[in-house]
Amino acid sequence: MQKKDNVSMSVIRRLPRYYRFLSELCRRGETRVSSKELSEKMGFTASQIRQDFNCFGGFGQQGYGYNVPQLCAEIERILGIQQLHKCVLIGAGNLGKAIVGHMPFVQLGFELIGVFDNSKRVIGGKISGHEVLSYESIASFFESHHPVMAILCVPREAVETISDELYALGIKAFWNFSHYDITLKHPDAIVENVHMNDSMMTLCYRLSLEE
Repeated sequence: MQKKDNVSMSVIRRLPRYYRFLSELCRRGETRVSSKELSEKMGFTASQIRQDFNCFGGFGQQGYGYNVPQLCAEIERILGIQQLHKCVLIGAGNLGKAIVGHMPFVQLGFELIGVFDNSKRVIGGKISGHEVLSYESIASFFESHHPVMAILCVPREAVETISDELYALGIKAFWNFSHYDITLKHPDAIVENVHMNDSMMTLCYRLSLEE
């Protein structure tokens, strides 16, 4: 498979799900899977799965299916998770602590190199081995460490100022847990917004259909 710039984002967003499922097959020692089997277990049609993989030049053999370890490795390469990207986390509150403590950064292609906050109550403390640094020191930290991605776990009212500062320091990508649209001011930034409220409301809607 080869990376292609014109692949739709909907296909890209399905790749992590393929990867997660195939990784589980690898852990179980399975070496072959068909698009039909993937379809039955993942909820996609076999045709959709084949179309998704064909976006990258195709993979698998008719009558054989897909080589699980090889396909898993190819998706790793396409997603770029074999190369570690340096990242920092801003906001060492409850959400920030949970992310630092539970996200398998290295497995997802990132290296967490700094955790920052502006509260004297948490500065100097440690979260899963990471010392919480003062946000006031972030400019000098960037000069020597050069992170490319920032995780924002700060209140919405603080995000505009912080994202402006981080963008000016060279941050190219944001994992944004606020409800502020960073791309309004920085359209060339790579932003993944995480809206947990939206997910909960969607779940509420689906439950209401059962009543």
